[in-house]
Amino acid sequence: MMKASVSHTSIALAVLVGAVMNGQAAAQDSMPGTTSATSPTSPAGNEVAPAAKDDAPPVIGDIVVTAQKRAQNLQNVPVAVQVVTGSELAAQGVRAFTDLTRTAPSLVVRDADQPVNASLSIRGIGTFAYSIGVEPSVAVQVDDVPIAFQARAFADLSDVARIEVLRGPQSTLYGKSASAGLINIVTEEPSARLTARLHGLVTTDDEYTVGGSLSGPIGENAGYRITANRDDFDGNVRNVYTGRKTNGRTVNSLRGKFVFEATDALKITAGLDYIDGSTTLGRPFFRLDPAARLRVANVGSSVFAPGVTFGAGNLAVSNNAPSGTRYHGFGQSLKAELDLGGPTLVSVTSHDHYVLHDFLDFDDTAVAVPDNRQIGTFYNTQWTQELRLVSSSRNRFRYTIGAFYADVRYRRPFVRGPGFSLADWYATAGSKQAAGFGQFEYDLLAHTTLIGGLRFQHERVGYTFLDHLANDAFFSGHATDDFITYRLGAQQKLSPRVMVYANYATGHKGQTYDLTTGFNANRAAGGPVRPEKSDSWELGARTQFFDRHLTVNVTAFDAGYRNFQAQGIEALPDGTLNFRLANVGRIRTKGIELETTTRFRGLTIGNSVSYLDARIESFPFAQCYPGQTAAQGCTGSPASQNLAGARPAQAPKWKLTSTVDYTHALGKLPLDGVLQAAFSYQSTVNYSLNQDPETIQRGYGMLNLSAGIRDVDKKYEIVAFVNNVTNTHYYANLYDNRGNFGGLTATQGLIARDYNRYAGIRMNYTF
Repeated sequence: MMKASVSHTSIALAVLVGAVMNGQAAAQDSMPGTTSATSPTSPAGNEVAPAAKDDAPPVIGDIVVTAQKRAQNLQNVPVAVQVVTGSELAAQGVRAFTDLTRTAPSLVVRDADQPVNASLSIRGIGTFAYSIGVEPSVAVQVDDVPIAFQARAFADLSDVARIEVLRGPQSTLYGKSASAGLINIVTEEPSARLTARLHGLVTTDDEYTVGGSLSGPIGENAGYRITANRDDFDGNVRNVYTGRKTNGRTVNSLRGKFVFEATDALKITAGLDYIDGSTTLGRPFFRLDPAARLRVANVGSSVFAPGVTFGAGNLAVSNNAPSGTRYHGFGQSLKAELDLGGPTLVSVTSHDHYVLHDFLDFDDTAVAVPDNRQIGTFYNTQWTQELRLVSSSRNRFRYTIGAFYADVRYRRPFVRGPGFSLADWYATAGSKQAAGFGQFEYDLLAHTTLIGGLRFQHERVGYTFLDHLANDAFFSGHATDDFITYRLGAQQKLSPRVMVYANYATGHKGQTYDLTTGFNANRAAGGPVRPEKSDSWELGARTQFFDRHLTVNVTAFDAGYRNFQAQGIEALPDGTLNFRLANVGRIRTKGIELETTTRFRGLTIGNSVSYLDARIESFPFAQCYPGQTAAQGCTGSPASQNLAGARPAQAPKWKLTSTVDYTHALGKLPLDGVLQAAFSYQSTVNYSLNQDPETIQRGYGMLNLSAGIRDVDKKYEIVAFVNNVTNTHYYANLYDNRGNFGGLTATQGLIARDYNRYAGIRMNYTF
C-alpha cells in the first residue's frame, strides 16, 4: 500500500490558511474563482435586485447554470451544484476528463486500462462494470445531449465554457443514468464579432497541445464557432522490450457550433463533434513476490520481465504485445428554441456513432509462449430526442415539462488467449426508453417556494450472446421496466443573499444483462441484473456576505441505495479471474460539503471540502478477493465474504481543494502579472469493492503552481507552471494480478499523468 504523501498537519495548515484568508478578504470585480459555486460582486449600481427573476439579464460576474434545464443564477438553485469554468480548468492543469477529480471534492474519476472501464463516482456512488449496455450511475451530457456510452466523454475537454457537477440523484430530470449525479458540460458559444484564438502547451516530459477556434457572425441572424485541438503525450512508463514510452495518449478533436435566429422567436443551434485518438498502456509491477512464476509458461521474473527492477517507484514494463486503444466518433445535434410568448418550447435531437478498438498484453510480460493477448471492439450508436416546455422564471408558478426518447445500441466482439482465461464471443445489447417528466415550483409566499418533480419511464432492454468457445452456444433475451422517480422540496429566502432549501429525491438505474466472459445458460436463465434504486435527503444553504464579497455554500446529505449494481472479481478453481455483475444489498452514504470563495483586489481564494461517511449495509455473499483466507472472512462453498460494514470502493472519507488566483498590474505596462496555486487532497480509497488490501491507495495531496503575464485586454497570455510540485507519487488505479502468477503477490499500478513532477508553458492569443 502506498504511504500517505501529505501529513495531517500540512492538510490542516492548508485549510487554516485558506479560512483565514477567506475571512480577511473582500470582493473584487473579476472572473469567477476556482472550484467554487459563487457569484462575485458586480460593478457599483449593477447588482441584481432581490426581486429579479432568473431569466432577467445576468449581472457581470454572476454564474448562470442550466442544472434544472433552465438558465438560473447559481445561488438561487436549490440543488447541490459545483461549477468549474474553462479558465479554471486551464489554471488547474485539467486537460483530460480524469483530471476532474482534482476540481470537485465530491467527484472521483477512476482511470482504467481503457476508457470503457474507467468510472465516475459522486458521493461514493458510481458504476464499476465492464459489461456492454450497463449505463453509469453518474450521467454525462454535453450541450444538452446525453452521453450514453461514457467512454465517449473521457477524451476531450477543449473549448469548454463550464462544467456543472450536480450531486445526488438527478433521475427526475435526467433519467436512469443519473441515479448518483450528473456532469453537465457546456461548450463556448459563437461570438458577436469575428474572433480567432490560438492556444498551445508544451511540458518538460514531452506533452504537446495545439489548437484554435474561429468564431463570429454570419450576416445579421447567424453565427458560428469552429474549434480544433490536438493533444499528444508519449507517456510516463518505459517499455524495456520495445525501448519506447507507453501510458500516453493522442487526441484529435474538431467541434462546430452554428446558431441561426430564424425569427425573433425561433433560435436553432446545430452542433457537430468529431474525435479521433489513441492511448497506450503500461501497468508496472511495483509489488512482486520473488518466487512468482507466470502461469502455463512457468517462468520467473528474469524471463517474463527482463530488465525490470520491481519495487515502489517502478516505471518500467516488459511487454511484447501492444496495449491500448484506438477510437473515433462523430456526433450531431440539433436544438430548436421557440418562444411562445411566455413559455419556451425546446427540442433537442442527437445522433452519435462511436467505435473503440481495445487491445491488451493480457499476461503483461515479454514471454512469447503463451503470449496471452486480448482484443476487442466496442461499437456504439445512439439516437435521442427531447421535447420540453419551459415557463418564464418570472411567474409565481413555474414549470419544466417534457418527453424523452432514446435508442442506444452496442456491439462487442471479444477474443482472449491462447494460453489461459480463454474467451471468444460476440455480444449485442440495446435499450429503448421513453419518458415523460415535469418539475414545478410554486411561490407559496413572497420568499417561500415549494418544489415538486415527477418522471414516468418505460424501458426495454435486450441482448444476444454468441460464445464461439462453447460450440457457438447462442443466448438472447429481453426485459421491460416501468418506473417512477420523483422529487419534493422547499426553498426559503431568509434575505436577498441567504437561501436555504430541503430536498427529498429518488433515483432509479435500469436493469441490465451481464454480458461478459463466462456468460452461460445459468446467467441467461437468471434474467437481467435487477434495477438499482436510491432515495436521498439533502439540506443546503447558499449564502453571500459583505455585499457579496464572501460566498459560503454548505450542503448536508443522506442517501440510501438498494440493489446497487457493481462488478466484482470471481476467482475460479483454475485460477482464472471472471468478472461478474451483481446487486449489492444496500449502501448508505451521508456527509457534508462546504464551499467558500472570497475576492480582494485581484486576489481570489476558493476552498472546497467534502466529508463522506459511506457504508455497505448489506452484502452477505460478496466475492472474495484473490488470496483471501477463511481467517480473513472468505468462507463457505462456493467461497464468499460478508461485506456488511465495509466501505464502498472509490469513496474517500475526505476530499478538499484550495485555490488561489492573484492578478496585479505590472507598473505602467499594459500587462497583468498572474500567480495561481491549486492544492487538492484525497484520503485513503480502495479501488476494489471486495476490500482487496492490495488495491488500497493511501491519502495524498497534490500542489500545482503557475505564474505568467496577461494583456490587460486578455488578448494574450503566457503562463509557466509546475504540476505536482512536491513530486508526490500515487496510482490512478491498482490491479491484483496474483491469479496469473501462482497465487503469489503480483500488484500492478496504473501510473497517473502527474505521478512525477513536471513543468511547462501554456499560451493563448486572441485576435
